[in-house]
Amino acid sequence: MSSDVTIILPDGSEKVIGPDGTGADLATQLGSRAANDALIAVANGTQLDLNQPLPNGASVSLIFPASEEGLEVLRHSTAHVLAQAVLALYPGATFSIGPPIEDGFYYDFDLPDGQTFSDDDLERIFAKMKEIVGRKQPFIRSEIQREEADQLFADHPYKLEILDGEADDPTSGPQGGVITTYRNTDEFVDLCRGPHVPDTGYLGHFKLMRVAGAYWRGDEKRQMLQRIYGTAWSS
Repeated sequence: MSSDVTIILPDGSEKVIGPDGTGADLATQLGSRAANDALIAVANGTQLDLNQPLPNGASVSLIFPASEEGLEVLRHSTAHVLAQAVLALYPGATFSIGPPIEDGFYYDFDLPDGQTFSDDDLERIFAKMKEIVGRKQPFIRSEIQREEADQLFADHPYKLEILDGEADDPTSGPQGGVITTYRNTDEFVDLCRGPHVPDTGYLGHFKLMRVAGAYWRGDEKRQMLQRIYGTAWSS
């Protein structure tokens, strides 16, 4: 039988959250605001999804949308929704990286047959993203083996380069030999270290800004990708 988990809050007080306690369990104990608004937990400096177990004796804080760290999580999760929308709307499209940045996020895509995005495309993609947000799809984290990763991303060569270590991406590349993915539906899964908001319903305040060209890995000898920039806010 698992023992209760005791964690230390930022004010130095201790909280017992039960066996295999998670950030979500802690948020529930702290009250309705924390339960409704917390995005992720940070345990001993490591960011965790709210449904990941907290280490016993860890110093733990919850991250909320209005904080700088919370905004970064919101923007990262919104980038995933952008990728899901594009892959659903443009059969044959492939994707590479989609990190949060200082004032928003972006995601790079390679469209089939030399297609490019237009302003009308951005409106269509935005509408699809709103649909995904409305479904409150959970972000489901998995640790997988390389063989499974190769199968999942067989049609996405840029992801395979990241897995091979040929392209450095601090938001999605294997960390300490561990490959992690986040799945939102049976149809959409992304290579990512996380963490993410509990579900897409936590998002919604976002805007797609513009399209630009970006060489893969910044190498002008490589493929020119289509980069969509966006931003997201807490409210």
